[in-house]
Amino acid sequence: RRFVEGFSSIASPLTTFTQKKANLLWLEACENSFQEFNARHTSPPVLTLPEDIDGFVLHCDASRKGLGCVLMQHGKVYCL
Repeated sequence: RRFVEGFSSIASPLTTFTQKKANLLWLEACENSFQEFNARHTSPPVLTLPEDIDGFVLHCDASRKGLGCVLMQHGKVYCL
């Protein structure tokens, strides 16, 4: 949930199926929600596990207003 922006609004039509005595009717809103959910999980950035435990590079940038960092391995960015 925390890795998909707007997850709660995207998944809202599908979460109604988890309620007790829910009407299990697959509507167009459910299909759209399902397709958007799949697209968000299969298009970049896709979360992956690092290949091994060595060879990481951490790039950091800080100012008085904020802090940012990126974890990289073999030229690939791993989201932080």
